[in-house]
Amino acid sequence: MYKDVDFFEYSKEILNQIERGAFLTVKHGEKVNTMTIGWGSLGSIWHKPIFIVLVRGSRYTYELIENAEDFTVSFPLKGQLEEELVACGTKSGRDIDKLKEFNIKIREGVLVKTPIIDDCDLHLECRIIYKQFMDENKLSDEWIKQTFYNKGDYHYVYYGEILKSYMKE
Repeated sequence: MYKDVDFFEYSKEILNQIERGAFLTVKHGEKVNTMTIGWGSLGSIWHKPIFIVLVRGSRYTYELIENAEDFTVSFPLKGQLEEELVACGTKSGRDIDKLKEFNIKIREGVLVKTPIIDDCDLHLECRIIYKQFMDENKLSDEWIKQTFYNKGDYHYVYYGEILKSYMKE
C-alpha cells in the first residue's frame, strides 16, 4: 500500500539518498530502463515543484528519456537494493534487461507512463517540462570540467514537474 506524501517534507531524505543512489526509470514505447543516479536537484521553478536529473548522451537511458514524456525517481530509504543500485549504475540497458537480470520489481505509475521501482520507499512521478544540453562554454568551474567532463561527455538536463509523490506504508 502507498500513501501520498508532500515531497518537500521528505526533501532531506531525498537529497541524502541521492548521494547514496536512487533509481531513475524511463519508459518509451514498450522499452523500460532504470539507471542509478547520484545527482539530482529538488526545488521550485516556474511555480511548479521540480526534480532535475542529468543523463549523459552516451547512456542508453538518454535514448529513451529523449523521446519520453515523463520519468520516475525511486528512493530506497532503508538501505535496501544496494546491490541493484551498484549494478544499475555499472551495467547498460543496451546490453541487458536490468529489471529481469537483477530481479527488480516494477509497478505502474499512477499518473505517468513510466513505472516505479516497487521495492523502494519513496517515489516521484515527473512530467518532463524542459530539457537542455550542457554547454561546456557556459560551465565556468574548471575543477568540474576536469573532474566530471574530461572526456567531453556532457550531460543533458531534464526538468521534471513532480506530479505525484508517495511512499510505502
